[in-house]
Amino acid sequence: MEGVNMVNAVNIKTTRIELIRTRKSVAVASKGLSLIKMKRASLVLEFFNLARQIHLLKANLGASVQSAMDSTKIAEIYAGRINLERIAAEQSSMLISVNAKNVMGVKIPNLNLQASHEHGLGYDLISVPTPVQDARKSYTSLFNVLIEIAEKENSLRKLLYEIEKLNRRSNAIENVVIPKMQQKILYIRQRLEDMERDQIVSLKFIKRKINAK
Repeated sequence: MEGVNMVNAVNIKTTRIELIRTRKSVAVASKGLSLIKMKRASLVLEFFNLARQIHLLKANLGASVQSAMDSTKIAEIYAGRINLERIAAEQSSMLISVNAKNVMGVKIPNLNLQASHEHGLGYDLISVPTPVQDARKSYTSLFNVLIEIAEKENSLRKLLYEIEKLNRRSNAIENVVIPKMQQKILYIRQRLEDMERDQIVSLKFIKRKINAK
């Protein structure tokens, strides 16, 4: 039979129970396929949402870098390079902790910034010129943006990997698993119909034999 090779046909049980079981398997596979497509659609939506956010962040990145550099030049004029480097060295360093958030079963990294007080509470910015404070704020803002971009780009890669994995599963179920089971159903149904016709012919033959006697 077309669609069912002889090797597979030999291993197929041509019974009504097997027919019912295979039909149930098709129903389960179809339901699973629908769930996979729903999950994939949600992840694709989240993917494009993240991509837009990254695009907006990067669009303003150049201006943020320039603003930070300009504020540093002004701060250097007011405080002097040596004093500015001393103030920078006495600032608290930043630590990044990584947590995970769940998006449709996909673990997405979530980065949190925390000040490290390893070197004390840092230089008292109240005692320094305002341009130095402005420079610090500019670079802190730039650093936060860079961390946010890194977090979102990493999330984007994880979402893309999961979407591709779901695509492979979806294609396998839709184009291989379900068609094979449908071919099996067709084969069993036709074999049962053939067996039923053979039984009818046999019964008619036996009936004629009995009537002839």
